[in-house]
Amino acid sequence: MSQRAAISAAAAVTAGINPTELPRMRRRMQWVLVAASALGSTGYLAAVTVGTLVAAEMTGGPALGGLPTATLTIGTATAATLLSGLMLRVGRRPGWLGGLAIGLLGALIALIAVVLGSILLLLLGSFLAGFASATINLSRYVSADLVAPERRASAVGIVVWGSAVGAVLGPNLIGPGGIIAVAVGLPTLSGPYVLAAIFLAVTLVMGFVLLRPEPYALAHPSAMELGPAGMDSPSALTLLRRPSVLVALVTLVAGQVVMVLIMTMTPLHLIDNGHGLGTVGFVLSAHTFGMFALSPISGRLTDRFGSPAIIGLGLGMLGLAAFLSAVAPVDGGLLLTLALFLLGYGWNLGFVAGSAMLTHGLALGERTRVQGITDTLIWSSASAASLLSGVIVAGASYTALGFLGIALLAAPALLLGFRGASSTNCAVRNG
Repeated sequence: MSQRAAISAAAAVTAGINPTELPRMRRRMQWVLVAASALGSTGYLAAVTVGTLVAAEMTGGPALGGLPTATLTIGTATAATLLSGLMLRVGRRPGWLGGLAIGLLGALIALIAVVLGSILLLLLGSFLAGFASATINLSRYVSADLVAPERRASAVGIVVWGSAVGAVLGPNLIGPGGIIAVAVGLPTLSGPYVLAAIFLAVTLVMGFVLLRPEPYALAHPSAMELGPAGMDSPSALTLLRRPSVLVALVTLVAGQVVMVLIMTMTPLHLIDNGHGLGTVGFVLSAHTFGMFALSPISGRLTDRFGSPAIIGLGLGMLGLAAFLSAVAPVDGGLLLTLALFLLGYGWNLGFVAGSAMLTHGLALGERTRVQGITDTLIWSSASAASLLSGVIVAGASYTALGFLGIALLAAPALLLGFRGASSTNCAVRNG
């Protein structure tokens, strides 16, 4: 679908809306997206938390325990581009609802897999559940479309903040979910999948009722700027070569890789060095807090100082976190806690600022395409980093993992230094 066709369709719908109602409708849609982020992420994170246990039980050991999480991540990566393409063709709302519906189907298939003891069905269900994850992630871009350029980072941050609810509630639903499952005659480990299906179903119904009219129709006028008359959207490769897009893409991918590399192996590192589960939980709670809870602050900082500056701050914080994790003594639970908090918040700064950068200098149709491709690369790299982190620690050490993280940040830092000025000139500076 051409850029002009997408905008013409949006304008046609907008023509039937009372202009005085637009601000109120945009604010309502933003809060619907925040609520969907909270409910939807709670659903699929509940399933992710128990997936390792289920796979280990089905296969008779821990060797293949990580497969459901890896499969869900691959599903998220696959869905990002597919759903963004669907949104361009039929609209944000149908694409968003379709992604959630497929995710709900995945949760139900995974539930059946647990009951039947089928690892293949579990992996299929996990892959399809990734569509729900991709939909929730794409919601941050829908939110950004609704506001003026100087407020887009805040719009991204508030939706990312909604995921904090899922990050807290999801893992804590294993116990209650198991009790519910046993009460209705199902296996204990099927409980989180029951709750995942319920949460995703509620999110889907809420979106069907409240996510209207078509979000493209409510987009801020600045999102509808066109290029030269008669020109369709450039190719995806051309778009990805633009300075602002390239800086954002490399930043988002590198930040995800470094964060996942270190985060994945930290629990095992702590256990191997004599720390108990209480320490592991405390360290990961600090990390999760950094990842999500401060997102509104990240958005405000980005709107105030611009995406390039906050990306630089995020890269610096990630580098410091990687260094601290590498040099922390084996009995240094507090130092590692600080490192994991900084790792989470450094990622958050880059994630919010980089996502906001992808909304500037691009017309409505262009940004939808680029955002889907970017999210596919983010979650593909996350899956690879998750699988490689254990190999690296086994072949070298946890310390080596930290220093590798520092090395991986060199590319986005250099790119930001060389192209930061160009990115700002392309209207990336939000203030």
